Amino acid sequence: MSRDLAALEALRLTYGDAAAARQRRALLVRLSRTRLATPDEVLRLHEALVSLHAVPPDAATLRLVRGMLTRFAQRADLARHRDALAGSGLAGTDTPFRFFAETARRLALAHGAHLHYDWDAWDDPARLEELLPLLAAHGETPGLDEYDLGLRGWLTRMKPRALGDAAWVTRRLAGRVTDPALFERLHDGIDAPMVLRAGRGTPERTTSRWPGARVHLQRRAFERGRPDLRAALAAPPPRVRALARADGQRMHDLALTAMVTRQRDLDAFAYASPDDVRLVDVGGGLQFAVLGVIPERRLLLEAVVACLTLRNGVPIGYVLVSALHGSAEIAYNVFDAHRGADAAHVYAQVLAMTRALFGVDAFTVYPYQLGGAGNEEGLASGAWWFYRKLGFAPSDASARRLMRREEARMAKDPAHRSSRRTLMALGEHNVYWHLGSPRREVIGRLPLARIGLAVTDLLARRGLDEDRGAAACAAEARAALGGGPTAAWSAGERLAFERWAPLVLLLRVRRWSAGERRALLNVIRAKGGRRESDFVHAYDAHARLRAAIVALAQRTRE
Repeated sequence: MSRDLAALEALRLTYGDAAAARQRRALLVRLSRTRLATPDEVLRLHEALVSLHAVPPDAATLRLVRGMLTRFAQRADLARHRDALAGSGLAGTDTPFRFFAETARRLALAHGAHLHYDWDAWDDPARLEELLPLLAAHGETPGLDEYDLGLRGWLTRMKPRALGDAAWVTRRLAGRVTDPALFERLHDGIDAPMVLRAGRGTPERTTSRWPGARVHLQRRAFERGRPDLRAALAAPPPRVRALARADGQRMHDLALTAMVTRQRDLDAFAYASPDDVRLVDVGGGLQFAVLGVIPERRLLLEAVVACLTLRNGVPIGYVLVSALHGSAEIAYNVFDAHRGADAAHVYAQVLAMTRALFGVDAFTVYPYQLGGAGNEEGLASGAWWFYRKLGFAPSDASARRLMRREEARMAKDPAHRSSRRTLMALGEHNVYWHLGSPRREVIGRLPLARIGLAVTDLLARRGLDEDRGAAACAAEARAALGGGPTAAWSAGERLAFERWAPLVLLLRVRRWSAGERRALLNVIRAKGGRRESDFVHAYDAHARLRAAIVALAQRTRE
């Protein structure tokens, strides 16, 4: 039946054709009754189904697809090839991964019986063995001192039977080490391979979908060609709806499922705030779930959001946005099963969404997205030219010369393709796209890292330790600003003030007007508020602050 599977795959991007729709439904019916011979065939069928789930051509096909996905974990061929499909994210399969601290903690709490260490893949468990006394109760220490049961033996003896060993260690370590930063450092230092074993309710991407999403049937062929970014950004802004906390938590769970089942672990998703989740609807069944980061994990300057791309409620990819100074750095990813359709048109909507949320007029793409920094997938796909054909260009002079040379070759010979070496050279530099006139003070060109160096130099000159330094800087910043946190400020807002205090001193705000200082206080409060995009708008509206940050970055030596 591999012939039927190949025929189904051949129709994946065929829409608006009645004969093709009938053939597709007939293939689905046959494949629903067929036992596939190899794990690769099982995975290929699954990917064809989730692709159709995201972009259904008609209601009949959608019913067929949903039925097959709901029953997919019960397929005999999946059970036969279950071990070979580990890490695929399919329902009924295990997920091996070295989960980072926050994701491991969440999995340990939600799925404790299923989170285990992958002992066969663990080269050096000595780091965990060193922490064993920290995990033990005081009454257990005589036994630990006397008996050598080995790390695995002790974990088996110490943990409750209902918990996996990785879940017990993660829970215990989080309980003993209450400082989140220290817990993260200790947990990630163990560097343990884990496996989330399949079980009832464990994350899987087979049936993963935002419930209640309205379905848009794709009755016409996909848009081909290159989108006009200026037209996309000039269109009416998309509809933005803030989710209540309960729905925000459910969306966060959906995003984490999308990451875990694809063996990815990104801080912006792991530390997302259920109080700052918005659903951006751009029409045609395409939505972006925008998740802000909790105040404790925010950067000093740029605001970061993680966006889960949804098509008819089905996760099809993700976007990371870092915004400041009227600009945004974009990382764009489409999951494997959903590639090859209209990625460029979706990307245009990503930029429109980012502009609607942050008011930016310049966009940056960094080297890894372009195939640089060791991104083999980006090199193989020619990612650099995807962005160039949309109008992005490097600011680096050598990269611009190489770009012009390649474009001249393509104009002379349309069949010319850039070599791997050329793509690697092009991918070493950021590329930029400006809605207005190009400018230098944008993310990627503005050396914001120097702000951190300036803070380091300030604290070193003053000879302050961390605790006294924070208090002293906060007191001095309050005096300089003529105000500071009050009882009405949240914990996140007070934390933002403490973190910004050394920067306030560096900005020499005593020379500012009273109105400018009040506005800066509002900027700082917004950094720790519910929604970090409010900080970006307040920052970008403060002309004196923007100029002072640029000046500080330029005068600080590396």
